Amino acid sequence: MTDSETRQNTVRRRFTAEQKMALVQATYEPGARVVEVARKYNVGVSTLIKWRKNASVGGLMSVNDDNPAVPASEAKRLKKEIKQLQQLLGKQSLQIELLKEAVEIGREKKLISRQPLPGVDDIASD
Repeated sequence: MTDSETRQNTVRRRFTAEQKMALVQATYEPGARVVEVARKYNVGVSTLIKWRKNASVGGLMSVNDDNPAVPASEAKRLKKEIKQLQQLLGKQSLQIELLKEAVEIGREKKLISRQPLPGVDDIASD
């Protein structure tokens, strides 16, 4: 059999999360070996090992989408960072609103020219 014939006979299969978990669980049965389970179900050994790792770290979702699992500590750190960025965004939004009001008041009292101010009027028009 030539390489091209081998490649043509190879079909990429998609497994559902439930199928992946069933295969992973089969590797943990008493006396089961990863190589034997992989051969029995025609799955690559490295693929099955990756599914086992993802299942042990992140559970079904990680096995489902083949993305590496994110440890809980990393998820907690990212959530904290998101919260800090949201607070910063809120502060900057408030500053923009205050500056818009200051420009309006300054123009009303003729302390600021009515001519467009570069950078300022771009913000004020938002």
